[in-house]
Amino acid sequence: MSSLTLNVNGRSVTADVPDRTLLVECIREALGLTGTHVGCDTSQCGACVVLVDGRSVKSCSMFAWEADGAEVTTIEGLASDGSLHPMQQAFKEHHGLQCGFCTPGMVLSAVDLATHHADASESEVREWLEGNLCRCTGYQNIVKAVLVGAEAMEAGA
Repeated sequence: MSSLTLNVNGRSVTADVPDRTLLVECIREALGLTGTHVGCDTSQCGACVVLVDGRSVKSCSMFAWEADGAEVTTIEGLASDGSLHPMQQAFKEHHGLQCGFCTPGMVLSAVDLATHHADASESEVREWLEGNLCRCTGYQNIVKAVLVGAEAMEAGA
């Protein structure tokens, strides 16, 4: 059993979980934050992406204890003061989702990309999102949303 202290979405939390608990399981089950989805259980789909210390991580491929002391941001932690994060707003405005299952992982991957490479081209966005699968869209609107969201983030929106 591991006792973890994480900063999740800006608040310090402690969780006692078995040593083999994956970060996605800790987030969903121990912390009750169900916006992080479990899709494939093999780190292929990207539905479980969260930010750990500002970098996108497939939380189904990381033990919870590996995040001990880290800052973890889930989809629930992006909006602030009742306003969507610029990337969330871009996904909404540019129809970057259909069923929504992949959306939390897509958005958090896009936030990482925009934070560390704000001027990414369309082809770079497509390459970055390779590990995030969507079965509903043709990716056109997702890519457009990421480009617009990155612009808005850079502008400080």
